[in-house]
Amino acid sequence: MRRKNKYNFEIDLDEVLLDSSNLPAFNKQQFEGRIERALSKKAILALSLSFVLVGGGYLYRLGTLQIAQGSEFRLRSEDNSLRLVTIPTERGVIYDREGKLLARNDPDSGRTYTDLPGLSHIVGYLGLPSEEELDGLPHRDPNIRIGKMGVEKEYDEKLRGNIGEKIEEVDSTGDVVSESISRVPSDGSPVNLSIDAAVQSALYKYIEAVSLERDFTGGAGVIIDIDNGEILALSSYPEFPLSALSGTSTGPELPALLLDKRNPFLNRAISGTYAPGSIIKPFMAVAALEEGIINENRQILSTGSLQIPNPYSPGTFAVFKDWKAHGLVDMRHALAVSSNVYFYEIGGGYKDQKGLGIEKIDQYSFMFGFGRETGVNLPGEAAGVVPSPAWKDEIFNEGWRLGDTYHTAIGQYGFQVTPLQMARAVAAIANGGNLLRPSVVKIGLPKDAESLPLDPGHLEIVQEGMRLATLEGTALALNVPYVEIAAKTGTAELGDTKQRVNSWIEGYFPYENPRYAFAIVMERGHVGNTIGAAYVARQFFDWLNIYAPEYLEGN
Repeated sequence: MRRKNKYNFEIDLDEVLLDSSNLPAFNKQQFEGRIERALSKKAILALSLSFVLVGGGYLYRLGTLQIAQGSEFRLRSEDNSLRLVTIPTERGVIYDREGKLLARNDPDSGRTYTDLPGLSHIVGYLGLPSEEELDGLPHRDPNIRIGKMGVEKEYDEKLRGNIGEKIEEVDSTGDVVSESISRVPSDGSPVNLSIDAAVQSALYKYIEAVSLERDFTGGAGVIIDIDNGEILALSSYPEFPLSALSGTSTGPELPALLLDKRNPFLNRAISGTYAPGSIIKPFMAVAALEEGIINENRQILSTGSLQIPNPYSPGTFAVFKDWKAHGLVDMRHALAVSSNVYFYEIGGGYKDQKGLGIEKIDQYSFMFGFGRETGVNLPGEAAGVVPSPAWKDEIFNEGWRLGDTYHTAIGQYGFQVTPLQMARAVAAIANGGNLLRPSVVKIGLPKDAESLPLDPGHLEIVQEGMRLATLEGTALALNVPYVEIAAKTGTAELGDTKQRVNSWIEGYFPYENPRYAFAIVMERGHVGNTIGAAYVARQFFDWLNIYAPEYLEGN
């Protein structure tokens, strides 16, 4: 009997001819075609030993920390504490448009500011944060000084940079045991203003001088680029010395400033609101032309007043005065001589002359930016007030009357505007109807402009009327030989007694190729005073012609 093969292999027919040349192409490096093989006992022993060694090391370290050194670490944890410490950065500096340094950092005195007058409200100052301000900071260090006014506040984050933070471990004696940085610090960036410090300071000095000489309580002036909204000057008088709030002054200046009834901390150029008076008339003229209320050639007779029958007292009349009898005037001459009667009639209507009515007055006032903020990149801007029936009902609980419309049409009653609003609105007349967003930093190309739906021909008529005012009208003080200026003056009566007035002048230059618009207000002067905003403007333009004539050149 044959002995059986213990493997008992069977050979298939196709394996008879199998040789090495036609074996499958297995990747032997990856063990393809091979039967799995169990780990050897040596490998298992080595792996187990490594686990034992690692685990033993952890147990040893744990025993060292908990038993051998436990007391030491317990005492250290009881005596030491952690504290979060800010790492100060270098605050960014502030330059004017010509590269003049207005705010810098000194090692001992801290933040140091320019000594040029007229720049306090623009540059601002630093102070310790309030609780509310702390909540808005990426850290809660109450000793960090932050911007409190002006550019220092508006651009505080950019100027401050990224304040660093580190965690310090200190012992019971206050010595630092260890530390680690949790936020890497980076210095602040500089801010380049559109303001020309020399021009701003000159305008401020003339406003200050006339205020002191003629008993005005304050004043403000704005000069704005009509193409891109960059502000060349934004002066407000009175102001405060920056040294009193920079940490370098220990004298009695600050308490005296806080008690000053003239409010030197108010930036009158953007936060002061004033009755505009007759400087609102160019915008009423545009509205009347746009609505077809009157054409530029129709004349209206001013005999010195307008009388309206009083519906509440039959047989009597309500009298609305002009500042003088002007005779027959068309629109250009009405602007030049500032006829109240002309604007009463196109504002509220009279006999056969149709008026705009208060709704249209409000509509065009809002269109030119009155009653709303300009969006200037400074904190604390006021919106002002455009009177309306709803406003009167809320404030006085009374109905609207025709006389209210008359007074609103000449910038009286409850009308309140800021000097910046006026300068921007005049810029829109000069540039063909673009209402710009003002900026105190250099922006270059224009942006954020509202294109007003106005007929360029109507704007041209108003431009001609404002130019006529400097040639033969109320703005004759600005008929100068070195530059052609278009302007409009205004005097707004204040209070019931009308013994105090705001003196205004607004305009743009050069007339043929406009480049800048301006507005100046002198606050609360005596009603009989004939020296005011127009005198300030004349002195300033004379200075500009001598010391900065490049600004008088056209585009």
